[in-house]
Amino acid sequence: MKRLTTDILVIGGGSTGAGVAWDAALRGFRVVLVEKRDLTHGTTGRYHGLLHSGGRYVVKDPQSAIECIEENRILRRTHTHCIEDTSGFFVVTPEDEGDFPDRFKAGCATAGIPCEEVPLKEALRREPLLNPRISRVFEVPDGSADSFLATHVTAQAARQAGAQIRIYHEVVGLLTEGSDGARRVTGARVRDVVTGEELLVEAALTINASGAWAGKIAALADIPVRVIPGKGVMVAVNHRLVNTVINRCKMPADGDILVPVHTVAVIGTTDERVADPEMLNIEPWEVALMLAEGDKLVPGLSQSRILRAWAGVRPLYQEDYTGDSRDATRALALLDHQQRDGVTGFLTITGGKWTTFRLMAEKTMDKACAQLGVDRPCRTAETPVPGVEQGYYWVGHRLHEVEAERLQGDLVCECELVTRSMLEQAAANNPTVTLDDLRRDVRLGMGPCQGGFCTFRAAGILQELRMRTEQAASSNGDAPRDEPAWSVAHMQSPRHAMHQKAATLDAGHSTLDNPNLLLRDFLQERWRGVTPVLWGRQLKQERLDELIYLGIMNIDHLPPDDDASPLTEFWQFDTTPGAGSEESA
Repeated sequence: MKRLTTDILVIGGGSTGAGVAWDAALRGFRVVLVEKRDLTHGTTGRYHGLLHSGGRYVVKDPQSAIECIEENRILRRTHTHCIEDTSGFFVVTPEDEGDFPDRFKAGCATAGIPCEEVPLKEALRREPLLNPRISRVFEVPDGSADSFLATHVTAQAARQAGAQIRIYHEVVGLLTEGSDGARRVTGARVRDVVTGEELLVEAALTINASGAWAGKIAALADIPVRVIPGKGVMVAVNHRLVNTVINRCKMPADGDILVPVHTVAVIGTTDERVADPEMLNIEPWEVALMLAEGDKLVPGLSQSRILRAWAGVRPLYQEDYTGDSRDATRALALLDHQQRDGVTGFLTITGGKWTTFRLMAEKTMDKACAQLGVDRPCRTAETPVPGVEQGYYWVGHRLHEVEAERLQGDLVCECELVTRSMLEQAAANNPTVTLDDLRRDVRLGMGPCQGGFCTFRAAGILQELRMRTEQAASSNGDAPRDEPAWSVAHMQSPRHAMHQKAATLDAGHSTLDNPNLLLRDFLQERWRGVTPVLWGRQLKQERLDELIYLGIMNIDHLPPDDDASPLTEFWQFDTTPGAGSEESA
């Protein structure tokens, strides 16, 4: 079994894990990050895209509000191009009358959040689709954030500082030594889900940043960590009904926020405690509730073309808490298992929000330095990630580029204006690319057709890249291989059929998966998210997609690889209603 020695092992490839790896690498530590799937596959890739001002929590959770506004200001400097400076309105609808608006304004002042009451006429001029019956409007510095891009550029910054990022590497065991009362975690046993090979990663300190899965990771060392998984359902409308984040001015509740994200608007969210972060069924009542509540912000929202529904799980933590997840604190939770459980060499960071991921990483590494007996200050608050020179994101940037460069004939995904060169560059940057990775990287298939017209085109492009790679290898005199050029890994989990990868991020060569599997896997993921909203124009779209892929391409009968391998028996379309879990915004 291969062995790898490092200073810091980070478990989890969401925003927090990437932030910890970046912070640790900047402090001069040797860092290895492992993630069992792709970056942002968990909660980071399944939220509504809000850059919090903190306004949402000023009355209910003031400490979280303070953390949010401070990190809001920092991220606008360090991750500028991952943020759209939309601003945010807190509006008082007829259902929200009472003393809360005045408590809200006072809470913002106490937390240091800029808050200005906007005249109704001005608010309706800026957002003409807002409910005309609103009585008051307060403006705060909310924003819209691209969590996919932010995590990837944070990971890129970590790699540039020396960190290793190993996606599709699953932790199957924690290495421990000593006995009860004097135990130490010394690393982890990790399985490459592509090759099946195992790797021992020995580390001076292991950091559990696996979010909603933190309890499962800690249990590998018999350490009790009771995360409160709070499922949130979100629904995307196929265009931007608003250009400003719209919140209800009341205590946080279901369906009280509308966020413009790229080309869509997202209404969210529910908050239901669940037993398992993998079980994310979306119930019809949850979708109906989101649409009904959305009508209170923007009348007629429920009659718009509903693009997709998905769910994510908040990794909430509150020691010994047994109530509803809606009432659990959103504050970050750093668990020092040396003090808490008598186990050294192991920290867990969970809770918090996307907006506070950098702060969570800073506090975690401060504790790590203390345990390792070194004094190395945090540098992430003053260090920008690659790309900030582009400035704030603006929704028309892709159209501008396509028109300026006359790339109309190069479009692969017309809905999201994804060009062939964008796909090829993303594949070059990620040697282990699938179509679902491309969705996260460049928004492939996130538009109204949900992959209907772009999926087969993208699969064909990846096949061309594969053939080009094989031809180049052959011309360089590489010896023939006994195994197929594309290896396939599959992972079974509830309501998640098969995902595949061909290599790890740090493998140093580019191999792509079988195009049939790429095609079918991606379409299945798209299907899961549209199943809960199949009516009206989106139903018509899905009937068209069905004719394309089932009627013409016969995709449900294609073998998963050219040799019709035994993997065929594992493949099946999951058409269970409400199985959607991927973010579409």
